[in-house]
Amino acid sequence: MRPTLRQLQYLVAVADTGKFHEAAHLLNVSQPSLSAQIAEAEHQLGAVLVERGRHGAFMTPLGEEVVRRARAILIQVEDLKAFTLRPAGEVAGRYRLGTVSTIGPYLLPGAVRELHRLFPELRMSVHESRIADLNDRLNDGRLDMIISTPEDHASSAFMELFEETLYVCAAQEDELSAEKGPVDVEALRGRELLSLGPGHRLSLIIQQLADAAGAHVSTEYEGTSLDAVRQTASMGEGVAILPNLYAVVEAKRDPSQVVRPIRHKLARRKIGLIWREGSPLSEPMTEMGKVMRAVAAELLSSDGKEPKRRVSRR
Repeated sequence: MRPTLRQLQYLVAVADTGKFHEAAHLLNVSQPSLSAQIAEAEHQLGAVLVERGRHGAFMTPLGEEVVRRARAILIQVEDLKAFTLRPAGEVAGRYRLGTVSTIGPYLLPGAVRELHRLFPELRMSVHESRIADLNDRLNDGRLDMIISTPEDHASSAFMELFEETLYVCAAQEDELSAEKGPVDVEALRGRELLSLGPGHRLSLIIQQLADAAGAHVSTEYEGTSLDAVRQTASMGEGVAILPNLYAVVEAKRDPSQVVRPIRHKLARRKIGLIWREGSPLSEPMTEMGKVMRAVAAELLSSDGKEPKRRVSRR
């Protein structure tokens, strides 16, 4: 006897939630049934995989290794189902998309609407997180694809969606807000730049930009969101460095807020749609990427207004 795929799925759910009842709810089964199946898997393997306690369920060291391997097995099974059940290239079914917080909220509303218009049978769930978490979820099969910076996922396949420029945003009375148009990086010399906390590729780029400009990144303030960074800058607490897509979708909605692109080679970042190398879903994900790329181009060229034309399927 050996563990079944269902038992492996139950183990992974317990590892993800840390609680038997939450895992059972997630999988839409009763808790006694889930507990019995995990106990049976432990019996078949001859080892305790889950440490049960009043504060939750924890994987034993052996259990963690079994869960790691179970994830790989379940990925292969899902890929096999996708390969055999869907015609090559068909965009249909449910996809799990991950995104970084500095891109998803500004690109996805329009992109998902367009995807659903073009592909009525497509269903998509979205998970927003930091890059390291997205990478783990992609590699262990909890996500099918992610929107992120390609250099942070070197072992994965990707297609470029767009490249964006970074913008400055300061208080209304600041000299940076006295003009419009591109600003040279020298204008940031001696300035305090505001950034998101660690774990964001944007924060690394801003640090490199600060080094090149002779500026410094604030050590007293780490924004929890781009909105928080921008609002802090508008109060005169520093200079916000904002990505292009955010600047045109959010910041420019306030006519009193001046945002200016930075004229420097470091003030750019590439954004891509990323998936596991060799995934049998690469063709439909490429088709989805084309739609996202077209929607991003419309947004960036129209200063955040609704696209004037619909995206062509081909």
